[in-house]
Amino acid sequence: MTLTSDPPVGKTAPGRTPAPGTDDAAGLTVVPVRRPWRWAAVAATAVVLVQFGHGLVTNPGWEWDVFARYFATEAILRAVWVTLQLTFYGTAIGFALGVVLAFMRLSASRFLRTVAFGYIWAFRSIPLIVQLLFWFNLAYLYEELSIGVPFGPGLVSFDTAGLVGAMSAAVLGLALHQAAYAAEIVRGGVLAVDSGQLEAAASLGIPRLRRLRRIVLPQAMRSILPNAANEIVSLFKGTSIVSVMAIGELFYQVQVVYGRTGRVVPLLMVATVWYVLLTTALSVVQHYVERHYAKGSTR
Repeated sequence: MTLTSDPPVGKTAPGRTPAPGTDDAAGLTVVPVRRPWRWAAVAATAVVLVQFGHGLVTNPGWEWDVFARYFATEAILRAVWVTLQLTFYGTAIGFALGVVLAFMRLSASRFLRTVAFGYIWAFRSIPLIVQLLFWFNLAYLYEELSIGVPFGPGLVSFDTAGLVGAMSAAVLGLALHQAAYAAEIVRGGVLAVDSGQLEAAASLGIPRLRRLRRIVLPQAMRSILPNAANEIVSLFKGTSIVSVMAIGELFYQVQVVYGRTGRVVPLLMVATVWYVLLTTALSVVQHYVERHYAKGSTR
């Protein structure tokens, strides 16, 4: 008969795996995972970034002296203000109308659902530049707008040429276009809320408006905010398209300046840096608003 004994403390017998939580695990050698390809990717990316930065600084074609001369001129600052106005009004009106359209799509009325779906389908199908040009030429289609009895006499009339100018047409086009996308963002956020909570609130007799304000919207905002912020940033950059209407926003003003001076690259960099700075500011605001509505859901 052969007698066997347990291995010494701190050592593991050959072919035996130490049980978790035992002292045998203390005698194991921990070998870190080697990731050579990760380090190679990091090194290659760092080299590319350094080369790109070096080219920005040393390449005379960027003409940084011209960039510094025009970056904060009065004309550029006025253009930045116009861009911010277009973004603000387009966002405010677009999301206000988008909320209405979203709840029309969620309505029990088939007629309201159809109207909202038709609006969203039409404004998402037509390119934004085409919509802007239609609104800009509204006076050609309708010389006068009137309010009165349907299919009857008008009580109040407006001259379309004086009512819808270039800036009004731009805001109207941007807002109506934005509303179609905002409606789907809001609808998706509302649908993300658990329907059981609404049923429980209804069984407790909580009024519908209070259920919407205190239960649905606070939770829906967590899904709405990231997509809504993306749309606002896209609208902010998309305001450059109103340059076709000769409105003095940032990109149009940059075109005017480099058309006069011939310094295309540094003036384009002026517009680029302003877009980057303002987009960064919007991203910071987005972070704090998201953190506010994430209270109670994240640690």
